[in-house]
Amino acid sequence: MWQGIYDELKDRNFTLISVAFDTGGAEAARPFIRPAEPIEIAPPISDIMGWELADIQRAAAPAYPCLIDEQHIVAELYNMTNVPMAVWIDENGRVVRPAEAAGASDGFRSMDRATWAMPQDVAANGKANRHRYVEAIRDWVAKGDKSEYVLSPAEARSRIAAPSETDALATANFRLGEYIRRIGHGADAVPYFTEARRLNPQRWHYFRQTLELEETGKASGPDFFAAVDALGARPYYPPVTLKGTGK
Repeated sequence: MWQGIYDELKDRNFTLISVAFDTGGAEAARPFIRPAEPIEIAPPISDIMGWELADIQRAAAPAYPCLIDEQHIVAELYNMTNVPMAVWIDENGRVVRPAEAAGASDGFRSMDRATWAMPQDVAANGKANRHRYVEAIRDWVAKGDKSEYVLSPAEARSRIAAPSETDALATANFRLGEYIRRIGHGADAVPYFTEARRLNPQRWHYFRQTLELEETGKASGPDFFAAVDALGARPYYPPVTLKGTGK
């Protein structure tokens, strides 16, 4: 779906770089980046993703750069804790919007977990949320630093949480587990993955990746949803305040 946005804006000094946090590497990510056949997206999944039918119909294999980040280094550098997230970087290399949910919402928490169907009003709200985010990108591309969605340096910094000691320990455990698994000792990696999740369960890119490394499909199974349910009233995707408070 982002291919359509890229096609629309690529001649206006705009580009996309997609980052797949996938320790499985190129072989795991390739079917989604370079599918042999067009990918059919069923309505329940498109509702969860927040895309309209017109956006789905514009979907294509991406022609923009796609980075496969096996060690989740980009997540660490840009303070990404989930997917999908976006960082806006201007022509001078300044981060004008730090990592935030890219139009995604918590609507998926209301879906029927057997059918993946969402209530119609929740699906509609999710699509509106995605639309607002894409419109903000269009405004930024059109107006540059005069866009109301560009944050001042001070506000951008205020939206970035510095990593804690616990964050660092979670990252160390994830990296060690990833290395141990990569050299062929998958069972020995599990305790480190488990510790990474325990130390920082809100870094969902670690949480879901480690579950999937332990067992294919586990990242969207009962363990994942149990962790989501444990959030209670806390958000899975922190709400995004689109407009800045002034330069």
